[in-house]
Amino acid sequence: MKKTHVKTNDVIFQPVTKVVAFIIIIYSLHLFFSGHYTPGGGFIGGLMTAAAFVLLLLAFDVKTVEKTLNVDYIKMTATGLLIAVLTGLGSFFYNVPFLTQTFSYVDIPLLGKTALATAVLFDLGVYLVVIGVTMTIIQTIGETE
Repeated sequence: MKKTHVKTNDVIFQPVTKVVAFIIIIYSLHLFFSGHYTPGGGFIGGLMTAAAFVLLLLAFDVKTVEKTLNVDYIKMTATGLLIAVLTGLGSFFYNVPFLTQTFSYVDIPLLGKTALATAVLFDLGVYLVVIGVTMTIIQTIGETE
């Protein structure tokens, strides 16, 4: 039996996907950084970023996305988990309960007086873990080989 390959016309879908994925990633970063004062944070920011990556996987083939992003999601997950755990362990050096956060105000050029919190580091770990695990699951489910 002869296999027929149906070529899809992605003239509109692929360029629109590039723009929409970029907007989703920018919004996910906004959610990540605003999560300390409003709803958001590392978890939802990571899910939004993973959603943008899945959209890219739908518009382009897996090999193109892997070549473009060049990310090992297992290593990303491990790095995020390490960051989150080390952030929690840092509280033991100051004899305070596990995952106690602290913050300080720092004068940053062009930004002025800015609050820096250790919770951002923990959220960064969560962000990386969520992207890594989500993309590993999606790619494992989507494998056809």
